Amino acid sequence: MKNSSALFATVSQTDHLGFWANQTLNARAVMDFMNLQKSDVARLAQVASASVRYDQKMPKEVQERLEEIANVCALVAEFFEGDVSKTALWFKALNPQLGNLSPRDMIRYGRYKKLLQYVVAALNDNRESAAAAPASHAAPTAASA
Repeated sequence: MKNSSALFATVSQTDHLGFWANQTLNARAVMDFMNLQKSDVARLAQVASASVRYDQKMPKEVQERLEEIANVCALVAEFFEGDVSKTALWFKALNPQLGNLSPRDMIRYGRYKKLLQYVVAALNDNRESAAAAPASHAAPTAASA
């Protein structure tokens, strides 16, 4: 059976970016971190720009999209061990693995699910590599010396 922790790999375990306070999403912090405009959020949530707001009356669609974005940001931050600057740079940099788009642009173009797949696969590959590394760097035994 495959590693059962992979089942939970799509959700961040930490909040390095401070998007969640008292288990409530700080939608404005997500927007600011990703440098998203109100029009970007409206397009992603498929709502009118005038209905985009960041308080208790936030439309459900806006809340859901920003939660998804916050989660993928948090997953990347975990990879960078909480380094906010590196995480922000990763989202801005063009990435050949993403067709020379930045991860931020993938989100802005509505390709969140595809980006999440790439991020989760890369994190799983990284975990598997880290788990295998100690075995390949083991001290030589008397038979092999």
